[in-house]
Amino acid sequence: MSAAAPHLLGAALGHLADARYGDPRRGHPVALFGTAAGRLERALWRDHRGAGALYTAVCVGAVAAGTALADRALRRSPLGRTALTAAATFTVLGGTSLTREAETVAGALRAGDLTAARERLPHLCGRDPSGLDEQQLARAVVESVAENTADAVVNALVWGAVAGAPGLLAFRAVNTLDAMVGHRSARYARFGWASARLDDVAGWPGARLTALLTVAASPEPGRTWRIWRRDGSSHPSPNAGQAESAFAGALGVRLGGTLQYGTRTEHRPVLGAELRPVTVDDIDRACTLSRRVGLLALATTSAAALLKRHRS
Repeated sequence: MSAAAPHLLGAALGHLADARYGDPRRGHPVALFGTAAGRLERALWRDHRGAGALYTAVCVGAVAAGTALADRALRRSPLGRTALTAAATFTVLGGTSLTREAETVAGALRAGDLTAARERLPHLCGRDPSGLDEQQLARAVVESVAENTADAVVNALVWGAVAGAPGLLAFRAVNTLDAMVGHRSARYARFGWASARLDDVAGWPGARLTALLTVAASPEPGRTWRIWRRDGSSHPSPNAGQAESAFAGALGVRLGGTLQYGTRTEHRPVLGAELRPVTVDDIDRACTLSRRVGLLALATTSAAALLKRHRS
């Protein structure tokens, strides 16, 4: 078996497992990591960037080091390394659960049940759904599918290609910490700074690869490229706008604008301003596009990993 085979086979098996099963409802390793990180936060929290940097380093370092030790222990066992990579890939990928949640909201909207749709939206994003109408809910879902295709699928596979199982799990740790402490609030403005900035850095390559793969998967690649290159950098996040603008171009819809996060209102640039508003049917189209981008990401990152190991 070649040196690259355990990673390639493991990544493919992990992707298939995610496509078949999605996230486990109980005992998910990411949830267990979040519980442990939450306990450590209570012990280390100080209103200081240094304390937050230490917290981030301990959490991410423990995951990366532990996985690297396991990978090293299995270096003479191709089957063991394949199993480790498959388990890590299955753990970090969230594409199937993402599209299932999106389709659940779409089903509620088609049934005219705005209450149910609003209740499900927080499973996808942190926005306040209470005042959103059908079109605004659909737009929020499409934007979440776009952004999380980058975070929950493409970026994870990129870091797996770069650093194997340790890269996969370390990226998911970084992304989880950003969701926990990286948002803007009085408590986390300083403590969460390191987690937020590290997530920005870790998400940079995958966000742009997501946009490129969206162009490749789009029925209108020219329009997708144009909207992405024009609007991708106008988003306040250095990464989220890349995927969202590309999805806007691919789906032919207008994204962005005013968002509500609890008591905080954000006025974001409009992506694809000349395009039509989002409809409920666009949720299904966004999910189909997300799956296609995920498959292209698996193929692209597997080819990159094979080339990397061949050169080494």
